[in-house]
Amino acid sequence: MPLPKEITYTLDDIYALPEGERAELIDGQIFYMAPPNRRHQGIVGRINQLIANYIDQNGGSCRVYPAPFAVFLNEDDTNYVEPDVSVICDPRKLNDQGCNGAPDWIIEVVSPGSIRMDYFIKLFKYRSAGVREYWIVDPAKNKITVWNFEGEDTEEYTFADTVPVSIYSDFSIDFRSFSL
Repeated sequence: MPLPKEITYTLDDIYALPEGERAELIDGQIFYMAPPNRRHQGIVGRINQLIANYIDQNGGSCRVYPAPFAVFLNEDDTNYVEPDVSVICDPRKLNDQGCNGAPDWIIEVVSPGSIRMDYFIKLFKYRSAGVREYWIVDPAKNKITVWNFEGEDTEEYTFADTVPVSIYSDFSIDFRSFSL
């Protein structure tokens, strides 16, 4: 007896989702996303604000986008993600649909339903797509894990720390300032 054929989903399937339903697409597999809670959104908003302020104050050319923001990691129609925060430094990657290719820096804030996705599936996907720096902010564990893929370095911090940003040598985020 033959094995059942595995379905490969595409961007067409993502765009055909009912209004208000969000999902990501990795290697042709759909991963549905639950709505984020208040704490999650507070962390995303604060991080986005701090990064945007830094870029503006330093006349930087990079752009920061909070979710939902479309990132098409590969040049195919089977990979689509919406990172919590994306920093893109190459303006040629940006168009009206989102980012085509790997952002320079991605931050994901872990929710109870996204642990496997953020720590394993996306970690591998982001590294192989060419993301330079990846942070996982885990409020439940009071932990920030930073992967510097260029330096092949991983560091762990807490919400009592100031976390340096690898793609900017003079920028760090003080998580003690987060009142959540």
